[in-house]
Amino acid sequence: MAHLLDLHLRDLDCRVDLTHDGDTGLSKALTGKYDLIILDLMLPGTDGLDICRRVRMENVYTPILMLTAKSTELDRVLGLELGADDYVTKPFSIRELQARVKAIFRRVNELSQQNPSNQTGVIRAGTLSIDPEKRTVSLARQPLDLTPREFDLLLHFARHPGRVFTRPQLLDTVWGYGHDGYEHTVNSHINRLRAKIEEDPARPEFILTVWGVGYKFSDNTDNLT
Repeated sequence: MAHLLDLHLRDLDCRVDLTHDGDTGLSKALTGKYDLIILDLMLPGTDGLDICRRVRMENVYTPILMLTAKSTELDRVLGLELGADDYVTKPFSIRELQARVKAIFRRVNELSQQNPSNQTGVIRAGTLSIDPEKRTVSLARQPLDLTPREFDLLLHFARHPGRVFTRPQLLDTVWGYGHDGYEHTVNSHINRLRAKIEEDPARPEFILTVWGVGYKFSDNTDNLT
């Protein structure tokens, strides 16, 4: 499968560096400069989940696309929790994989082209503080451990307080693709994000649900302490 992926990724003008075991892959991920890591969970040596965890622990924010078996939902959830940006379940079509890769590249490119003059200042909402340049978040001056996708999602909300976003809009803007049936991805990320930033996730004060529409970031956070 690796050589087949190599062939079709080159169709996207990608330069591909193949690795067939987890230990070598981890070493390359930590020391190399890549635009994307495509990570199979089932690898000899260090497995994919452990590679993802250790890469993020070393503050390497290269986007990670995971390849996982359809039956292992727990692996997909763990992968997202550990910092993977997206996943593709086996068996998958080459077109789907290429679409996901292009979506990740498009999202990274859009983020890099944002105007730094008004996008890099620290955002404060009540006791929540978000630093776009350092990609750090703190709550009541205590640092929070967010995955790259959780950070992007929170930052997008915080930059547009009061604006309501539908799930497809969030998929398109934060994930870089829109696809029917993937709205649950938005829900699960928001649930995990609320668990980290809300005092009571069942009664959120920052990320609010607009029933029947989507979500918004509160525009009344001055009194949150």
